[in-house]
Amino acid sequence: LAVAHDGKKRIKVFGASGTCMQQFGERGDAGNDLKYPLDVAVTLDGHVVVTDGGDRSVKAFDFEGRGMLAVREGFCLPWGLDTTPENEVVVTDSEAGALYRLTADFGKGKLKESQMIQSKLTCPRGVAVCQVSGAIAVIEHLKAKGPNNSSTRMKIFSADMKLIAQMDTFGLNLIFPSKIYAVAVAFDKEGHIIVTDVYNQAVLCLGKPEEFPVFKPIINHGLSYPVGLTYMANNSLVVLDGGDHSVKIYSSA
Repeated sequence: LAVAHDGKKRIKVFGASGTCMQQFGERGDAGNDLKYPLDVAVTLDGHVVVTDGGDRSVKAFDFEGRGMLAVREGFCLPWGLDTTPENEVVVTDSEAGALYRLTADFGKGKLKESQMIQSKLTCPRGVAVCQVSGAIAVIEHLKAKGPNNSSTRMKIFSADMKLIAQMDTFGLNLIFPSKIYAVAVAFDKEGHIIVTDVYNQAVLCLGKPEEFPVFKPIINHGLSYPVGLTYMANNSLVVLDGGDHSVKIYSSA
């Protein structure tokens, strides 16, 4: 489990028991440094991939914290990322309004291909790839028309990038009892869409892409400001809580 934060060493890697196994990525310009990490993911071959908003790049490290690859060309502001079942990396570019797929040999530090797979998105940030179907969920942050009207929109694409479903805060509000502001997204092992909702301090299940949206609260107490989430191999749900600066792990039982 890798976490990006604003400490002296910006990436912390934890084991399943919660022990910190490794930390790296100091603020700076050297090859192993990070300026402003926005998201982090672990590839199938054990590399840690980070979006760095400070120098607008995507960087890959080995588990010792050695910089293996830095991709800067073509990005305006890379933000969210996740890995595909083929060990590629999907990256949102918040400023360009685009979604990219990176194919690389991380062990050799070689980028094979960087391909824009979706454009005309509105400030896309959070992204998740379903490891079962290859479906991709993207959270867009829509421009506010007033001080309290900021909202988000979820778009679900099939593995071949056909739009399956979309729903914004207003649309969800017509179905659900309170306004939802989704920040982070993940898929569970059955392919359900899971989001963090910072307005209601909750984690919600929105169903599978073909039944989206349904409404099922998973966690609705004990969270302050849930800004990140992922599933571990044992199906435990991990939530990053920016309110009390903690990582909270919930069993699937």
